[in-house]
Amino acid sequence: MIQIKNLIKKYKMGDSYFVALNGVNINVGKKEFTAIMGPSGSGKSTLMNILGCLDRLDDGEYILNGKNVSNLSEDELAYIRNKEIGFVFQSFNLLPRMNVIENVELPMLYSGVSKKERKEKALNALEKVGLLDRIHHKPNEISGGQRQRVAIARAIVNNPSVIMADEPTGNLDSKSSLDIMSIFQKLNEDGATIIMVTHEPDIAQYSKRIIRVRDGKIVFDEEVKNRIIL
Repeated sequence: MIQIKNLIKKYKMGDSYFVALNGVNINVGKKEFTAIMGPSGSGKSTLMNILGCLDRLDDGEYILNGKNVSNLSEDELAYIRNKEIGFVFQSFNLLPRMNVIENVELPMLYSGVSKKERKEKALNALEKVGLLDRIHHKPNEISGGQRQRVAIARAIVNNPSVIMADEPTGNLDSKSSLDIMSIFQKLNEDGATIIMVTHEPDIAQYSKRIIRVRDGKIVFDEEVKNRIIL
């Protein structure tokens, strides 16, 4: 599903460069559930941005679902993001003026999907996250945990190759966090590939594999021992 080869990412700082990622190699297969961890400044967020085609690498190669995305144009990357990747963010990123079903339909507006099909797919995605009873509510009328479930429904509505979740439980209480991880585990069981950035060791225990990043390098990459299954 994902192959990263000798990835290097640098940022210009004055007259010098800061190397955020230095020779990173990662392979992620289909149906994996991988957590990426690391201290602040380790490079994990930069890695997630590159995996999500939100940022470009400076050197190396990135193969996503059989396609080399390393040197694509901005329009081509936007197409890949819409078709291949479902994003879930810590801050939900829902549009406040739209209700729940309209937020979930949003990715399909850019794909030429008919109104009828948009509604059918959105309802199917919302059923998977248990929110069919909230489809006409606005984001400010539902809880944080429910907002994140809407975000997950939006992420899966186009049936992406991979779900990228950046600190998906960072703004949630313990119970809501468990609800979200339960949904991710169910999606993974149903065939979804999930890559999740988290700074919380207990949340990483719900994944199947942990990759730790430090100083721009992979320092740990192993299957989760004593994995928690909800």
